[in-house]
Amino acid sequence: MLEGLRNAFSRFVESLPVGEKEISEATLEEPLSELELSLIRADTALEAVEIVKSSIKQKLLGKKVRGRDELRKALREALVEILTPPAPSIFPPKNVPTVVLFVGPNGAGKTTTIGKIAWFLKRKGYASVFSASDTFRAGSIQQLEEWGKMTGAKVIKHDYGADPAAVAFDARTYAEKRKIPYVLIDTAGRQETNTNLMEQLRKIKRVVKPDLVVFVGEALAGNALLDQIKGFDEAVGVDAVILTKFDLDVKGGAAFTVTAGAGKPILFLGMGQRPEDLVPFSPEIVLERVIPTGF
Repeated sequence: MLEGLRNAFSRFVESLPVGEKEISEATLEEPLSELELSLIRADTALEAVEIVKSSIKQKLLGKKVRGRDELRKALREALVEILTPPAPSIFPPKNVPTVVLFVGPNGAGKTTTIGKIAWFLKRKGYASVFSASDTFRAGSIQQLEEWGKMTGAKVIKHDYGADPAAVAFDARTYAEKRKIPYVLIDTAGRQETNTNLMEQLRKIKRVVKPDLVVFVGEALAGNALLDQIKGFDEAVGVDAVILTKFDLDVKGGAAFTVTAGAGKPILFLGMGQRPEDLVPFSPEIVLERVIPTGF
């Protein structure tokens, strides 16, 4: 499936004039229309497709390019800008503790992602505290405890059915007293349309005042990804996104949906099951999949 997007970008470059002739509205119209269809087939949300088209058009319109390499470079520059909205940094810690609230739909991999984040931070020399605020899903606390053993993170937990905000408050208090740099708050998966569960998230946010709210979503979610991010953003305010299962995304449009469609920066990409398979986001990772160097 990625071949479709790769071929579309390649055809786009080959169809535009080089030399002394300026790139005009007329010469861009058909190549951009074809690119639009390919992006839609790649599960890129329509809002994101329009922004991608507009950004490429703005970059190229009225330009004279000497050759295809220069054209490829201009296209890559346009896409890099699209993929890199201003992003908050998760390290070094903003405060001690820096509190990060993780939110997202069921099955997106929040708990595993939190464990990988703790592993990443540990390799940077920072300790973490886990807040087991998913008090709903059976086995969620035990799963977080396994990651705690692996990463050395202390797990603050209550019983299943307990108030998630109370768990988060205790985790923050524990970290404050011991000057532990990070508190990573796990939460139950929920749909963006569930009003009651969204109010639960708002309560956690009011109680612990996180420094960062991170949405964890699957790259495989397709067009639903945009609605999910928007729903959580309206409820609690999303600062950044982590895309899981990016290695399994055979269409290639998810990153554009996040950055162009939702206007949110991507912090990390999930690239596998191992602790180290959480990669800091770089636009080049995306571009190498859809427009490889030298295409």
